Order: sequence, then C-alpha cells, then structure tokens
Amino acid sequence: MGGTQASGTAGIRGGKDGRGGLGNVLSGIAVAVGFVLFLGGFVWGALVYQPYTVPTDSMVPTVQPGDRVLAQRIDGGEVRRGDVVVFNDAMWSDSPMVKRVVAVGGDTVKCCGAGGTLTVNGKELQEPYIEHGQAGAGAGQGTASDTPFEVTVPEGNLFLLGDRRFTSLDSRAHLQEAGQGTVPRSTVRARVDALAWPSMKMIDRPGTYAALPGGVSQPGPLRLQLAAVVAGAALVVLGAAYGPLTRVLGRGRRREPAGAR
Repeated sequence: MGGTQASGTAGIRGGKDGRGGLGNVLSGIAVAVGFVLFLGGFVWGALVYQPYTVPTDSMVPTVQPGDRVLAQRIDGGEVRRGDVVVFNDAMWSDSPMVKRVVAVGGDTVKCCGAGGTLTVNGKELQEPYIEHGQAGAGAGQGTASDTPFEVTVPEGNLFLLGDRRFTSLDSRAHLQEAGQGTVPRSTVRARVDALAWPSMKMIDRPGTYAALPGGVSQPGPLRLQLAAVVAGAALVVLGAAYGPLTRVLGRGRRREPAGAR
C-alpha cells in the first residue's frame, strides 16, 4: 500500500496530469515573458510614435488621403533630407501638415536642372517617389516642379515639398515670404516611419540623399516593437496551450486496455 501511495505521489510530481512538472513551470514562464513582451511593445510604441491621419493628396503616391500613419516623435534637429515629417507652422496652417524635406540649412535647392530634376548643391536628385505633371499623370512624367525656384536655405530651417508636386501647397507657395518658404526645424513634431491603415508599410529613406553631407536618417524602432508584440503573443498562446495539450495527451497514454484491473 505504501508503494502504491509513493507511486501516486511521484505521478503527481511528475506532472502526468498536466498540472505539474518542469514543462508546466516552463509554460508559466513563457506566458509571463510573453505578457511582458506584448504589453511592453505596445507601451514602448505609444511612447515613441504618434498616429496621424493625412487629410490631403499632397503626398500621393507615398501617402493617400485618409491614410493613417505612424510618426516617430523626434526633435527637429534630428531631421535629414528625404524625411517625411509632420510639422506645424502658423504661417502655413493652423493644423499639422505632412511634407518631405528636400533641403536643410545651408543648402541651395533649385528647380529645374537638366532633364527637369531638382538639384541640391548642384547635385541632381532622382526622385522615384514623386508624381509629376497634370492630374492623373503617372510618376516619371514632366519636371520636378512646375514652379521654377532657387533658394538658399537659412541655417536651422528646412525646405519642404509634397510628393504630388502639381497640387501640393508647400515651400513653393511661400517663396515671397520671409525665409523664402522655409520653416524652422523647431516646427517639426514627428517623422513618418510607416503607413498603419488601410495597409501596413514602412516608408523608405530615399537613397538619392545618401551621398549628401549628413546622409539619411535611420528608421525608428517600429520593427523591433512589432517583433516584440508578435513574439509576446506567440509565447502567451503556446504557454497557455501547454497544460490542456499535455492533459489530452496524458489521458490517451494512460488509457488502459478493456478488462485490465
């Protein structure tokens, strides 16, 4: 009888019913770590990123009207050429605007160079992200701007253009104002890293600016945050499923043949 009791105790400690044993401990750890990663990824994302809805078509084809974007909260001093930024300048609008930075303080930006391209400090820019020409025309047609200009950007300022050049009200619409259409870096609130709705897509850093002094900015931590959320969810699901699975499998293994005593 003592042997039977010892055997039963060993069975419980061994986790034969799915409620104990090393596997159950590990599954509990997996669930705990999963919750930390899942919730931590969301909290981290909320601290770093701000969602915005783009109301106009000035950034087509990169961003469509009504798209929801995720913009990393940054200081204006971190902005580089090619960044798509959210800024708020009282001379332009009372609400936040989304445009692309094409030149920074000290740059001379001009349109148009040979072949109708935009130039920065004499370097022609290849801009595959823009839409040229008349309404309905595809990218690759026409020139980089239907408004000729040449501006030397004051230090601490930015020159911004929309990707849909034929409709965008951007720095070109303010050339006659102080600063020749440039805005202070301090007006920048965030840098757009990704589209969030209706599709999920990262916003690429244009390679055409990489050879210029300062290069291009590095993507924010969005990919790492998403990986933490996905990994956390997977650990929670797998850890929570361990107990029920082991109980089902254990009952199958312990099922005795008919007539056994």
